[in-house]
Amino acid sequence: MWRYIIVTIGCAVLAGACAAGDAVESESATEAAAPPAAASRVVTEADIPADINRDSWARLPLPRREQFDADGQRAYDIVRSPGSRYEDSLWGPVAMWLYSPGMIEHLFPASTYLRYGTDKDQRLTELTILATAREVRSQYEWTAHEPLALTAGLEPEIIELVKERRPLEDAGDVPGLGDVERLIIEFTREAISEQRVSSETFARARELLGDRGVMDLTGLIGYYNFVNITLKSFDVQLAPGREWLLPDLW
Repeated sequence: MWRYIIVTIGCAVLAGACAAGDAVESESATEAAAPPAAASRVVTEADIPADINRDSWARLPLPRREQFDADGQRAYDIVRSPGSRYEDSLWGPVAMWLYSPGMIEHLFPASTYLRYGTDKDQRLTELTILATAREVRSQYEWTAHEPLALTAGLEPEIIELVKERRPLEDAGDVPGLGDVERLIIEFTREAISEQRVSSETFARARELLGDRGVMDLTGLIGYYNFVNITLKSFDVQLAPGREWLLPDLW
């Protein structure tokens, strides 16, 4: 079970952390060993499509509280409430979700739970988010979360393994890559890129995480798939000056 792993959680059934991220067209598991990651690249004005608003870096402008009716303002206040991660500013996919106040009123608490309220610690949460971002090729989500993963204590060697999509059976002796870390990576890859999670992987997940832990892991993966679909639909961009930290996989 997660609570026996000595580590806590951190971003929703679906939400975001500073930006977001995810069930896109996924890669075949046979792609396995990708070439070494290319050098990161700085975003320039030339990279920003013409239909992108400069306040939101997305296809719709940042929503304003005054544009909503009473129900919409209630949802807006939930997102911007004191103590919320969006208390001081609004960005990324969550900003776009506010265009459907009824949806975000239900979704935002779920996103907060999945990122910060489960039994697994933030290091494992960020590993799950990165594994999901890599499978769905989400440049935005990966770039937002690689620094957060390092801050949470996830080893750089594990980050590179996920970024390069190296086969776990060939990983060798990677610092910090224990049974739970391997399980999270394998479960995420299978859930997104295979027809189903294998019986063997699912049984191992139950053994290591417990039934609730398996559902929370599945929810976090599903949430970041939803984040990525939002990012793709509204074409949410990294602002000029930011670095792309994931190789160009498209």
